[in-house]
Amino acid sequence: MANCPDVVPNAAPTSTFVRRARLQRLGSSGPQNERLPLDVPQMSENTPFNQSASSQSDSNYGTLPRSLFHRPSLHFLRKQAPPRLTNLPEPPRSATTSQPSSPIFSPSLRNISNLSFSRIVSQRPISAYDATFNSDSKDDGGLGMSMDAKKNGVRVWYSSYSSIDWMHDAIKESLRFSRLRRRKSLKARIRLASDRLLGWVIVTIVGSLTAVFAFLVVTGERWLFSLKEGYCTQSWTKAKELCCPKTEPLMLFSTTMKEIECPAWRQWSDLFSWGRGSGSAQFVVYTCIAILLAVSSCWLTLLLTKSTSFMTRKESGVLGPDFQDDSEATAAPRKVFYYASGSGIPELKAILSGFVIHGYLGGRVLIAKSVGLALSVASGLQLGKEGPFVHIACCIGNIISRLASKYENNEAKRREILSAACAAGVAVAFGAPIGGTLFSLEEVSYFFPAKVMWRSFFCAMIAAITLKLLNPFGTGKLVLFQVTYDKDWHAFELVPFVILGVFGGVYGAYFSKLNFRWSRDVRNATWLKDHPVIEVLLVTFATSVFCFLNPYTRMGGTELVSALFSECHKGIEDEWGLCLSNPGSWAQVTPVVGALLLALVVRGCLTLVTFGIRLPAGIFIPSLAAGALVGRTVGILLQFLRYQHPDIRFFSACSGENCIIPGLYAMVGAAASLAGVTRTTVSLAVIMFELTDTLSYTIPIMIAVLCAKTTADALEEKGIYELVIDVAHLPYLDCKKTFLWGDRQIADVIVRDVDVIRLDQDNTVTSLRDKLQEFYQQHGNPDAGFPILRADEHNEDSTRLVGVIGARELEHALCIVADHADEIVTFQTTYSHHPLASSSFSSLLDDTNRSSFDIFDFSMYMDQAPLTITLNSPLELVQQFFVKLGARYVVVTDMDGYYEGIIDKKTWLAFLNESGEH
Repeated sequence: MANCPDVVPNAAPTSTFVRRARLQRLGSSGPQNERLPLDVPQMSENTPFNQSASSQSDSNYGTLPRSLFHRPSLHFLRKQAPPRLTNLPEPPRSATTSQPSSPIFSPSLRNISNLSFSRIVSQRPISAYDATFNSDSKDDGGLGMSMDAKKNGVRVWYSSYSSIDWMHDAIKESLRFSRLRRRKSLKARIRLASDRLLGWVIVTIVGSLTAVFAFLVVTGERWLFSLKEGYCTQSWTKAKELCCPKTEPLMLFSTTMKEIECPAWRQWSDLFSWGRGSGSAQFVVYTCIAILLAVSSCWLTLLLTKSTSFMTRKESGVLGPDFQDDSEATAAPRKVFYYASGSGIPELKAILSGFVIHGYLGGRVLIAKSVGLALSVASGLQLGKEGPFVHIACCIGNIISRLASKYENNEAKRREILSAACAAGVAVAFGAPIGGTLFSLEEVSYFFPAKVMWRSFFCAMIAAITLKLLNPFGTGKLVLFQVTYDKDWHAFELVPFVILGVFGGVYGAYFSKLNFRWSRDVRNATWLKDHPVIEVLLVTFATSVFCFLNPYTRMGGTELVSALFSECHKGIEDEWGLCLSNPGSWAQVTPVVGALLLALVVRGCLTLVTFGIRLPAGIFIPSLAAGALVGRTVGILLQFLRYQHPDIRFFSACSGENCIIPGLYAMVGAAASLAGVTRTTVSLAVIMFELTDTLSYTIPIMIAVLCAKTTADALEEKGIYELVIDVAHLPYLDCKKTFLWGDRQIADVIVRDVDVIRLDQDNTVTSLRDKLQEFYQQHGNPDAGFPILRADEHNEDSTRLVGVIGARELEHALCIVADHADEIVTFQTTYSHHPLASSSFSSLLDDTNRSSFDIFDFSMYMDQAPLTITLNSPLELVQQFFVKLGARYVVVTDMDGYYEGIIDKKTWLAFLNESGEH
């Protein structure tokens, strides 16, 4: 080592690089204080412990293996790897630098006098997640004030694709708020009032900014969508709707659609035409612009939001993206995700349930999602922008909330803001603030107390008000599909309403099944997996070819649904030919019904292969459009039957010529199909009321939604979002499911031979480093930890639990004492908290704090009060521990209190995934 080349002394090493190098240095030959040169070609921040750079390979940790629990009853009595979740997205990389690193130097107490503050900051271990609490402060009320926090242990930042500890964050917030309330000065009372008001201020900002982003996306998408057909001669920045405002309906007595004359609008065929080929010129320009928009959206998504491109200093120094044991060299490489693709709702469900994905809600994803969404929707692909609005709103909520330490340093509290942001996203997507609040409660949020509900309601209201002031649709209204039906529904119409509900359930179930199989067996198992741009190009070209000639497929999703919901008046035909001058004429009904059914097949098939491609895409509007097409068809046919046979008993309650409203059936069918796809119920019904600005048809929509969900659940137990979670292998624990355990017991899932720390043995810095290395190589599960055991006083062969220390916390502690490989590390049940565990090292410079603190006492990182359960407890109790209490792990003991094993959250998820009964 002495002959290694020198390095630049002033270069700033990366935090994870330093942490890994410090732990690798343990046990090396030579004096302990000898500087370790960091030669990047030989060792990088992603190099595993005691492994050369040449042996690096792709990592493979994190999914749900299907063969994990292949036996009906499993007893982990022999040494084996615990159940693992593999093939998770590639974790964000830690921050790197191309400059050579400076020598490793430990901020230990023995050489603290020789340290400069700048060197400590650049080389310190990973920052602790918990702030420092000084128990001796007069304002704190003494030692008893922070005892709960001490017993629960100091934590470091959660790594990507790990789960948060809800109980720890609740204790942390309770302690923080108690400290504020105990102070009685005027300044303290002002701070307390400000702290209580802070959440409302943040949701106000989030709601306003969400509306601004929605306005920009809608405005840009409308102009780009019109650009495929032509341009406005008055102003090239105007969309077709603004260049050619609609007038009152004209008297048109033909069954074919007629273009409304607009002198200010010029089609591309007028500019690029040759002889009789004007239609061909229009198609070529239309297709080229559509492909350009879609490919641009895809490139933006791929270049800016690839999971491996995100840098963060909160990641583990040993659990790097390229960390893998040689024995796992043949495992499948880890899946790479693109954070801006899709709707984002499945990932948000996982995040709000306590899953951590660094970068998924960041500024880069916000920009890529917003711009890419406008491009993808404008390309004419069969997708919607409403679902991605929820992701955009959550990105804004995450960015704004992190400006306040109250939410920045507490993952559970930050998810309260994210729940409110979800409501704002739906509010601006549909103009439905009440439905948005219910959608956040029913579909997305995992933790939704009354306080969060009020803030979500307020945030959605602010978003709706701001969007109304911005007036993106030029009508001064938020309602997208306003109807003015003045007739009530009749009892005989309950039969077609039920039929539409059943159809919606069948459509939703089989659409979800087919899309899941397409994503799993075609998109992720063929050459399309490595060529997402080509897939987008092919899908866009197919969409342009099949949709150009049919007006109902060529229309945008929102425009089509609005036309299908439209009301008809006698003798007046709309521009799209949906309102017939003579509803009793089969000659007029046939072409319209044929065009609607053809549009249903084409749009349904295209949506099937479009949803899931690598660009921002939602499923709300395509699902509404499919149901509305069927509903309008049923309405037209029922109206025709009424005109042909007015005297039959079925129509006895129908009086007048316009007693059947085809638009009502379109509205009911739209609600049914969306319920079948997403499995939402109450929130969807309320959204439909707010979408159409009518409450007259509450019961028909409720009947259709309930029939659709019942039918879909019978055919396919999971909705589209849950199936996307399965495809992505996200560790999502659904709190709404109930399982049938049968004869299964805790012994079928417990991991008995997990690595432990014995207090009756000498635990040196080196030995603990080796345990940590073996743990990451074998398991790679950041949710798990090391049980700390002691021998029983009366039975030396049995052990009792002292506490649990997380792998991340152990890594943090070992980095601090990495210069002292042979020192003994101790764990005690009574200790005093010290600022060394916090993110600031300034307290180390204070001589008064050194004498009372032992850096080799890791007790501050130990959870002395982990959730425990006896071996004979029912599995339902374990389920409630993870679902209701948000535990990361549960320790299992026998009837006498002796340690038996541990169950971490991802092990439990793997068990539930394989059991499959509910």
